Amino acid sequence: MFHREGQKIILITFFVTAIAVLLAHFYVDLAWVKLAIQISSLVLLVLILQFFRNPKRRANKTFDEILAPVDGKVVVIEEVEETEYFKDKRKQVSIFMSPINVHVTRYPASGRVKYSKYHPGKYLVAWHPKSSEENERTTVVVGTPKFGDVLFRQIAGAMARRIVNYAEVGESVQQGDDSGFIKFGSRVDLLLPLDCQINVTLNQKVKGALTCIATYVDPNEQEESTY
Repeated sequence: MFHREGQKIILITFFVTAIAVLLAHFYVDLAWVKLAIQISSLVLLVLILQFFRNPKRRANKTFDEILAPVDGKVVVIEEVEETEYFKDKRKQVSIFMSPINVHVTRYPASGRVKYSKYHPGKYLVAWHPKSSEENERTTVVVGTPKFGDVLFRQIAGAMARRIVNYAEVGESVQQGDDSGFIKFGSRVDLLLPLDCQINVTLNQKVKGALTCIATYVDPNEQEESTY
């Protein structure tokens, strides 16, 4: 399956590839040049197809877990001051996506969208410390029954020039469903409550809608464990 955001570019690439292969076949005499053009065109088509792939995944929906919103590698786990929505300290987990990862963004939790905003900006490399604040990005907050408000932020990178965000304030969303798409590499930040338990480690590879990023910690059980 391919993501709807790639339908136009896949169609264009398919026709360009077909034309290039046919022109090379009929109008290029040198065999090695003909072969090089045909192989290059087919490789480009395969790369575009794999980039816009959208594997269907069945999330094990639960209010007790925050699932990875994207495929990629965990590059940041730290406590930060979130200044856009919460204006207080949160646990941040950042996931970097390379061009070969699936680039579908999925809702990390079920609930109701309370905030959704697009920010134009720069295109610093995705691992730059200031990319979360200065790059083109979208911020979405989902109100959940147990974690409270959960924020995730799509951040454009040096290659990404198009962020798609489907979240609309007021709508009810389901964990694991598509929430957007980032074209050609970037990262996603998760901002979570301080009292949740982080279940991933730095440099761990995660899969959207499948990997558990954090689990809910019952404050009552936490108090009892201290006695």
